[in-house]
Amino acid sequence: MIAILRITACAFAALACSTAVQAQNFPNRPLRVLVPLAPGGGMDSVTRNVAASFAESFGQSVVVDNRPGAGSLVSMETLHDAAPDGHTLMMISATTVIYPLLYKSRLDPVRDFAPVSQATAQGYVLVAHPALPVKTALDLVKYAKANPEKLTYASSGIGSPIHMTTELMQIATGTRMTHVPYKGMGAAYTDLLGGRISFSFATIISSQPHIKANRLRALGVSTAKRAPAMPEVPTMAEAGVPGVVVVNWYGLIAPKAVPRPIIERIAAETAKAVRAPAMEKHLLADGSEAVGSSAAEFTAHIRAESEQWRRVIKQGGIKAQ
Repeated sequence: MIAILRITACAFAALACSTAVQAQNFPNRPLRVLVPLAPGGGMDSVTRNVAASFAESFGQSVVVDNRPGAGSLVSMETLHDAAPDGHTLMMISATTVIYPLLYKSRLDPVRDFAPVSQATAQGYVLVAHPALPVKTALDLVKYAKANPEKLTYASSGIGSPIHMTTELMQIATGTRMTHVPYKGMGAAYTDLLGGRISFSFATIISSQPHIKANRLRALGVSTAKRAPAMPEVPTMAEAGVPGVVVVNWYGLIAPKAVPRPIIERIAAETAKAVRAPAMEKHLLADGSEAVGSSAAEFTAHIRAESEQWRRVIKQGGIKAQ
């Protein structure tokens, strides 16, 4: 028995030594960061800024590889098949958590991957066409209750964070409104600005020009505190509609078996990248905030998100189409 224990101890010591050497030698070749969306947009911009910081810190080039499709599944499949050495990463958002809950997917962001770090957090703003006779989020809820399913709301697709945020609002307020999904918010804005859609949750950066030009009316933000980019707009709770707190986010994941020291090093470099003064200023202008969490914190966050959206899907009776 003593001999077996000694052999086991030696084996663990050898493994720990090997892992430490791997971490010390990381990275030893260029890194690749997968993005499940086409070039352009918030996630792509954040990823490229983080990649530039990685390249400087690690002394290796970093390739941003845009692989859109199937609600992040195309990129997830690529990451799942990558070597578990930390050289291939993927930037994800709430969509990557929601998609497996709605659609048949063999991959789960926590079970099948290693969360590394939440990079950013960004809320939504509830906007309505000025012709709609509402001036606050509470007015919208009262109007919806008086006119069941008359109001229409846009989203960037079934199961998108914007869709799910509105479903959460309906559950919290006991209202029912008509969902009009689009393939992207570009087309949705056309109908929203034209008055053919009543309202929508939208990103702060995309909605700000229309709000400032009075083409849309801001009714409330989905964050727990007021958004620094539009401090004059109340939170949903301040506007009389509690229970609607949603924060979209971006974060990095890696293949499941990447050694913990490497995960921790990448997490530290992610925090350094997003908390750099220039990056924080850029994020705040876009309605976002730097996070830079630990791997453990990000894992807990993803699990909490999964539970929340699982509950919304069930209570809202949401079906994949």
